[in-house]
Amino acid sequence: MEIQLSYFLATFFFFLFLLAKHYFNKSRPDQKLPPGPRKLPFIGNLHQLVGSLPHRSLKKLSEKYGPLMHLQIGELKTIVVSSARIAEETLKTNGLVFADRPELLLTKIMFYNFSDLGSSPYGEHWRQMRKLCIMELLSPKKVQSFQNIMVEEFSRLVSSIQSSQGVPINLTEKILEAESTIICRAAVGRRYSDQKALISLARETASFAGIFNVGDIFPSLKFLDSLFGSKRKLVNMHKKVDFILENIFREHEEDRLSITRGQTGDQPLEEDLLDVFLRLKDSDEFQVSITKENIKANILELLFAGIETSSTAIEWAMATMMKHPRVMEKAQREVRQAFKGNKKISHSDIQNLSYLKMVIKESLRLYPPGPLLGPRLSRAKCTIDGYDIPANTIAIINGWAIGRDPEYWDNPEVFEPERFNNISTTFTGANFELIPFGAGRRMCPGISFGLASIEQS
Repeated sequence: MEIQLSYFLATFFFFLFLLAKHYFNKSRPDQKLPPGPRKLPFIGNLHQLVGSLPHRSLKKLSEKYGPLMHLQIGELKTIVVSSARIAEETLKTNGLVFADRPELLLTKIMFYNFSDLGSSPYGEHWRQMRKLCIMELLSPKKVQSFQNIMVEEFSRLVSSIQSSQGVPINLTEKILEAESTIICRAAVGRRYSDQKALISLARETASFAGIFNVGDIFPSLKFLDSLFGSKRKLVNMHKKVDFILENIFREHEEDRLSITRGQTGDQPLEEDLLDVFLRLKDSDEFQVSITKENIKANILELLFAGIETSSTAIEWAMATMMKHPRVMEKAQREVRQAFKGNKKISHSDIQNLSYLKMVIKESLRLYPPGPLLGPRLSRAKCTIDGYDIPANTIAIINGWAIGRDPEYWDNPEVFEPERFNNISTTFTGANFELIPFGAGRRMCPGISFGLASIEQS
């Protein structure tokens, strides 16, 4: 009886708390917020994001309410950006305001309490880490040094497909395996025995990316996360990842120590990304303290983001060309003419494949690997398109909708690579009608690596 009464009282006060919070929010002074659909009590517009394709649902809503919408996702003030014009005003004009990320349970647990570049708070440490990534880890020169790895792994992929001798194969899994191996070798090399386990855990981590926990949507109820299995799964997964990364970390440090002491007669190997991190950790080249947690978090982020992004982009490009034989034949003809008689493919040769580049741009326009770009968090109030945007508002950038924005694209639903002929639209964030890798301060720093891998395939 006492237990039932306690449960009743807890439930009663819980709903009383939600009701009071709801009316408190309603009673605040009116602001000129962007238009948006009506909200339900407590959950707001959460029900309109349910499903596996929220980018499509949000685009449909934007056709009714406009390219800048206001939603209430649980307790979270949210805007949804669905056009290039509004994206530029959000990510460029108000770039400093939207330079932060919301704190999510996934990034807190898996990335060592926001120690990676992607989820760490904006500030001097973040700026120095981004500078490190752009200048040292993922510079075009560094990416070119991994070309042999790409050639080797994609050659192995082609051989595997040819040896199937007509037997049906899962091309998606084959591409994912090749991409996973490329990124893993570039990140941590081949000097350990847990590569497959690490790749598997990175892919499992990616599967949690679209799952929101109670505390993510209702921060005041964060304590409820401990009652659900997802937090426990993330903690257990983090322990497994950390065990593997710790072993890899130790092996790399031992190798560096052996080379320093002259105990190895081998020539120094090409630095993988973990080697670069360790070298910079012991130097004073950058005005930032690099901890072991920073290194492990960023290595995991490279695996987590790189594997899914590149493999998804390649899969969509191949599937789309198969649906458009004319495009496939034209791309094949260009490649065969360019490499006729050449056994080795160089980076400079690939840069001359103009039609292939147009195919990649068109595929990424229609099918960006991350349809909704990483969410941003406003650090202060601002104005976008004449509307008031409060501080601590989450911005969802619908890259999928922006790539189909009729204000910028003729026949936006049609796959037509030739639309990029004689125009200088790039992925670098300068052209907001094409931002599959994001734009502004939080733009993906691995764009050079991602594009090189897609083009090489």
